[in-house]
Amino acid sequence: MANGLPNPLLTADAARSLVDSVDAFLFDCDGVIWKGDQLIEGVPETLDLLRKMGKKLVFVTNNSRKSRRQYSKKFRALGLEVTEEEIFTSSFAAAMFLKLNNFSPEKKVYVVGEDGILEELRLAGFECLGGPVGAVIVGLDQYFNYYKMQ
Repeated sequence: MANGLPNPLLTADAARSLVDSVDAFLFDCDGVIWKGDQLIEGVPETLDLLRKMGKKLVFVTNNSRKSRRQYSKKFRALGLEVTEEEIFTSSFAAAMFLKLNNFSPEKKVYVVGEDGILEELRLAGFECLGGPVGAVIVGLDQYFNYYKMQ
């Protein structure tokens, strides 16, 4: 606004043009859809409008503490209908990386993390802990300690 005119990206016409020009929207979850366990004002209406316009919605998070199933439950608890297929977590990304790179299911995965990573790895057919370890997956672990590092 250096010249006193609004930024063209902030005009209603520019916003409509942007929305019309894309097929999909990727939303971060924490701080965009919710804060803690509180839904952010205007989110349901925005998502409904985008769905009515035929837009694909994807919800992404780098929080590895929950699986896509667990996030789907959180969305429902907040009154939002979001399928697991619309959710992309770092836990799911780690599991899919191993799967797409032909990591042998016979090898075990050592996880420094919590339930979200463990669940996604198991759903992808990988066994966690014990035996000779072929990969290490690291995510947030509130209970990480020296013993787990050995």
